[in-house]
Amino acid sequence: MTALGYGAMVCVLILVGLPLYWIVVTSFKERPDIYVQPSVWWPHSFHPENYATATSTVPFWIFLRNSLIITSIISAVKFALGVFSAYGLVFLRFPGKNIVFLAIIAALMVPNQITVISNYALIAQLGWRNTFQGIIVPLCGVAFGTFLMRNHFLSLPAEVIEAARMDGARSWRLLTRVVLPMSGPTMVAFGIITVVNEWNEYLWPFLMTDDSSVAPLPVGLSILQNTENPSVTNWGPVMAGTVLAMLPILVVFLLLQRHMIKGLTSGAVKG
Repeated sequence: MTALGYGAMVCVLILVGLPLYWIVVTSFKERPDIYVQPSVWWPHSFHPENYATATSTVPFWIFLRNSLIITSIISAVKFALGVFSAYGLVFLRFPGKNIVFLAIIAALMVPNQITVISNYALIAQLGWRNTFQGIIVPLCGVAFGTFLMRNHFLSLPAEVIEAARMDGARSWRLLTRVVLPMSGPTMVAFGIITVVNEWNEYLWPFLMTDDSSVAPLPVGLSILQNTENPSVTNWGPVMAGTVLAMLPILVVFLLLQRHMIKGLTSGAVKG
């Protein structure tokens, strides 16, 4: 069983680490080292100029700014809606609560690609194409976050919730003083998933943007890929841009991971 576990970890490491290694190494390769057979796993000479090319060929920093704006707003809205809606489904009493939850589950079963055409038609009628609100508003659906946070809230100790209510804690105080302090790890996981998904979102921003004014980094990388010669991609600068696009998410993950570990190791109730 131990050997099977180590074998599985090695397989996962290869499947995840090998593509990342190839991206980083290719970002330092010159063109002859890229288009050669057999493949060169270590460049004969490092070519860091790919990073300068990636940031100067296209308005890379505008793409980065747009990604920061779009990801920050969507993540904040999704996080707030997910927490508040889950709290309402668990701790508030109102008719049709189970029907609302079933509707949320049904929304999880519908791929986002199915709603692209209808959303595109609506956004075009509103005149929101090539605008931040045209990108942000349709992406603020929060079915997954509501489902995740609801299931977590249901697992909280009922004795703690009842004790807080007996002490006179109303809805807002119950949420901020009792429920959220016991939900740190789940909220961090929810935040990481949301930020990563929105940072990597490509299809909808690609359909909504006409130029670099509101285009995020994933769209910018596709523009970079086709800038110099559409028939033969210069993968060195493209991979350099990909590495630069990954760095902000890596920083966010490392920062939130520390809080996640802290939440997992600290007790929810202190005597």
